[in-house]
Amino acid sequence: MRIIVYLLLSFTVTAGVWEQYAVSSEMLPPAVSAGEVIDEPNDVLTLRQVLALTLMNNPELKVFSLEIRAADARALQAGLRPNPELQIEVEDVGGSGARSGFDAAETTIQLSQLIELGDKAQKRRKAASLEKELADWDYQAKRLEVLTGAGKAYVELLAIQEKAKLLAELVGVSERTIRSVSQRVEAGKDSPLEKTKASVALSVVQLEHRQTLQELETARKIAASFWGDEQPKFVRAQGHLPTVTDIPGISDLQQILMQNPQLARWEKEIARGKANLDLAKSKTIPDISINAGIKRFNESNDNAVVFGVTIPLPISDRNQGGRMEAAYNLSKSYEEQRAARIAVLNKFNQIYAELSLSLNKIKDLRASILPGAREVFEASQNAYTEGKIDYLNVLDAQRTYFLSQMDYIETLVSYHKAKTDMEGLIGQSIDTAKTLNK
Repeated sequence: MRIIVYLLLSFTVTAGVWEQYAVSSEMLPPAVSAGEVIDEPNDVLTLRQVLALTLMNNPELKVFSLEIRAADARALQAGLRPNPELQIEVEDVGGSGARSGFDAAETTIQLSQLIELGDKAQKRRKAASLEKELADWDYQAKRLEVLTGAGKAYVELLAIQEKAKLLAELVGVSERTIRSVSQRVEAGKDSPLEKTKASVALSVVQLEHRQTLQELETARKIAASFWGDEQPKFVRAQGHLPTVTDIPGISDLQQILMQNPQLARWEKEIARGKANLDLAKSKTIPDISINAGIKRFNESNDNAVVFGVTIPLPISDRNQGGRMEAAYNLSKSYEEQRAARIAVLNKFNQIYAELSLSLNKIKDLRASILPGAREVFEASQNAYTEGKIDYLNVLDAQRTYFLSQMDYIETLVSYHKAKTDMEGLIGQSIDTAKTLNK
């Protein structure tokens, strides 16, 4: 499937999971680019392709895009004036005597026009325009959310590929260990039970490897779902889990957080509430209708001008309920703004804590745990070959080393998912944020 890209992918370069493109709230709505074509890959999938395919084909984004167009249409409709009305009235026909035909008929032709008072049209247009701007903000928020999800799916793909590779290495190590154990058993240096233990350990690792390959298939389908495909065509994701970098201070990121669409939209929401309240108040002023026309008297062949005005009397209905509803909705918007701010800040603090914990754990794993576990594993293999320790010690060292490797991969995943969440929340790369706050 060939997909014409109708937008300029103006993402920010970052050293994290967004190695090529950062999720940015400044990304422009779809616009025609220089005829760039993005193919859904049949072999290797890149992050660039993930984001481009997601932007162009994600079903949720298409829904929000259509909502923007619907808001445009509502804004257009809100700016239209009421249509004039043509009225034709014939009297004194179909009766009896001289009035049985049209000889004595009186025909009136007139036009009437509703005139809106209280500046209703302008206020209606303003409310509709703000609704359109809100739809734009909601689209930006959804786009950040979807791109963040797509980025995390890509991270998950890379992680499972790393796990599969690690387990494949472990299978190879276990196979070599079995050969070594078999030689010692045949030489009478070890009990046959040791070979059985090694065979069981190999079977367990092979099972885990097969399960990981099944998880990889599921992860491929999840990634493809972001651009609406049920059956992925790509085979694997390109690259490895990126390296980690230090994160900016929490106060620096909080300053950028205020630009989040989920927070920024509420200024427009409150403005729309005020506009709706103004519109509701304007409806207390009744609109008038004026009409004018000509009347024909067939009996005397005379003509006369007719005109009039219709003025509603606001005795019982002064739009009291509408004004109260608009006022309550405005108050609700203020409270929803506060609730949204608290929710985003709570999410921000949670993500920042997870990001910090993951980063510290990665540093500890790299500094001492992984090197130590590898050293013990290699030493145990040599010691077993020399007959200094039994196989259980080798198996324990092997398990400790590879569990440490798995823990390292899981922690990398947690770090990059948290980093992706944070970048989706602040609308830009964390590395860009560090540069801006220097």
